[in-house]
Amino acid sequence: MRPLPCAIAMESTAKLKPEAKAGLEDLPSEKGDASRLWVPEVCLTQGGVSADQEPEMFESGDPEGESGGDSKRPAPVRIVEMPDENCLLKKLEISIAEAEKRTGKNAVSMQETYTAYLIETRSLDGQSELQNSPHDTLWRRYSEFELLRNYLCVSYPFVVVPPLPEKRAEFVWHKLSADNMDPDFVERRRIGLENFLLRVASHPVLSHDEVFYSFLNQETGWKELLNEAGLQLKADSRLKSLNATFRVRNPDKRFTELKHYSDELQSVISHLLRVRARVADRLYGVYKVHGNYGRVFSEWSAIEREMGDGLQSAGHHMDVYAGSIDDILEEEEHYADQLKEYLFYAEALRTVCRKHELMQYDLEMSALDLQSKKQQCEELATGTVKTFSLKGMTSKLFGQETPEQREIKIKLLEEQIEEGEEQLKTRNEESREFVRNAWLEVERFKEQKDQDLKEALISYAAMQISMCKKGIQMWTNAKECFSKM
Repeated sequence: MRPLPCAIAMESTAKLKPEAKAGLEDLPSEKGDASRLWVPEVCLTQGGVSADQEPEMFESGDPEGESGGDSKRPAPVRIVEMPDENCLLKKLEISIAEAEKRTGKNAVSMQETYTAYLIETRSLDGQSELQNSPHDTLWRRYSEFELLRNYLCVSYPFVVVPPLPEKRAEFVWHKLSADNMDPDFVERRRIGLENFLLRVASHPVLSHDEVFYSFLNQETGWKELLNEAGLQLKADSRLKSLNATFRVRNPDKRFTELKHYSDELQSVISHLLRVRARVADRLYGVYKVHGNYGRVFSEWSAIEREMGDGLQSAGHHMDVYAGSIDDILEEEEHYADQLKEYLFYAEALRTVCRKHELMQYDLEMSALDLQSKKQQCEELATGTVKTFSLKGMTSKLFGQETPEQREIKIKLLEEQIEEGEEQLKTRNEESREFVRNAWLEVERFKEQKDQDLKEALISYAAMQISMCKKGIQMWTNAKECFSKM
């Protein structure tokens, strides 16, 4: 698995800082060094908007290039730096004990069948307030897990939020059921949902969220907290995200390359899962064909006296070998699910990239809006029109405005410019914090990914070796049977 290709560079007419050429591997490895990261800032240039101005401009308080723009600002970034040892998982034991098939009415009063999952929690700290939780067990539907994850994505846009397991089976081989009510699939999804809760509960930021804690111990009240948090107001529309993707003038190449990496990661894992499904199909057939050996040897043993016992024993070993493939491929599915988790993690990486594009787009639009207001103010003050505009044509047709009218408009524009500069200063600061926290998250994700995939692939290889050894043992036993004939 190749490392994240996150070379730090920016498109701009300004010179790149030396550290902007470093890759993700060159970023500070310790979370405490986050302040050393260089973060792009938006300001005005002669040719328009630049996303990679020298950070000293911002730190010195120079207001040039800051603007107000649209009053709808992106959701504020929550900065909650907590060490891992203070996460919820250190205080609370979390598990999903079982899954249950249920029938009920949906939102449009139609009968439906769904699966509910029993979440069990137990306090590990006798003095903790968690001990007094009103519920230590409760049932949740998959759709409720989806709602929780959507909330986390919106509330913590810089976090690579752990993905949920698949809602319906993907990359299945022909003997595996694609029915989402299939008991084996439900069991694998139960394990995946439990893994999701454990990942969130061990996260240094997400584990301290009030809504997540309520999700674990409140049967109904947690959804009210979602409404109070204004989830719908914070959520960015898909159209706005698509608009930002194609209209950002100076995208941060680190996030662009991270998005490309996530696409490549998703493609590689998809191919790997498809290959594994084809191998499973053929392997299943090979093993089951060995059952024919057992049948033939049993029939043959019936017509032989001296060889009969040996043939019968050999046929028995063949039958056992043929039947073992079901357990083998079921175990393989758990390793496939571990790969699927990172298939879905790729989308979580893209979500972070899209949020950064939205913030960058808002900054650029605000800067352009301020540039326009400053130009209007200058034109009113000097009485000259530098560019073609409807206002200029109107002045030529109906005459110039009176000095009193110009004075009122200039004063109004100056107030808007001052307000806009302050707003953009705040937005720039939020953008800097977002980038800093996002790259800490990417580094954390990279370490987790490398470790998880390494262990999964090693375990998968060990399982294949064990399977081959069982095959060798089967033929060794058959050889001994033949030798005794």
